[in-house]
Amino acid sequence: MIDSHTHLNDEALYDSREEVIKRAKEAGVHTMLCVGYDLESSRKAVEIANTHEGVFVAVGYQPENIEGVDLEILKEIEKLAASSPKVIAIGEIGLDYHWRKKEEAGDRQKAFLIAQIEMANRLNLPISIHCRDAIGDMYEVLSTHTVERRGVLHCYSGSPEMLERFAKLGFYFGFGGVTTFKNAKTTKECATICPIDRLLLETDAPYLAPVPFRGQTNEPAYVPYVLKTIAELRGMDEKELERQTDENFRRLFHVEP
Repeated sequence: MIDSHTHLNDEALYDSREEVIKRAKEAGVHTMLCVGYDLESSRKAVEIANTHEGVFVAVGYQPENIEGVDLEILKEIEKLAASSPKVIAIGEIGLDYHWRKKEEAGDRQKAFLIAQIEMANRLNLPISIHCRDAIGDMYEVLSTHTVERRGVLHCYSGSPEMLERFAKLGFYFGFGGVTTFKNAKTTKECATICPIDRLLLETDAPYLAPVPFRGQTNEPAYVPYVLKTIAELRGMDEKELERQTDENFRRLFHVEP
């Protein structure tokens, strides 16, 4: 199994990262993408990946972390992206209007998103996308600014109809612990109808732990709970879903088996 989006660099996991990675591998999660969300976390992600087999990196600026930051900081992100072969994506990048209204945040967030899409294209890397309460604007950006290597909408929270539209643009979709929540009907439907060759498993650890750990600190070792739920939703054998989602990850991120 592969955890396509985790934050071993988050303060909730960083100090215990050795044990967290060990538990993940014992649970059958052999590959993890450690995702940055600002410069410091991206540097930590590279450090972790460079010292642990099976851990890869995405570096970038998440929209919630751009307050008071100038676009010039992205030059440091680009240098970091070129510093290690373990960096396989730019992310997480995107739009988030949850805490601030679109009118207050939209233009600035879009500027950072588009600049990082251009960076990904220069480096020939896919992107890992954060999108919350901004699905229409995200589609507009992605449909008007070509992402050469495409990418994944992590922790997908849009509608089934929008999933189909993003799929036509060539994007992948990450599903995590929310799929195990009893009342997450839309997410369950999206995980069921998602094209099988575009589906990725993730945890977003330390956030959004799956049932039966909901409300606790999440970690990559919990991917099997996500796998089991999605296999049941789709009426698939768990091993076949594991094989397919592993293949999807390797295809998108150009990671060798």
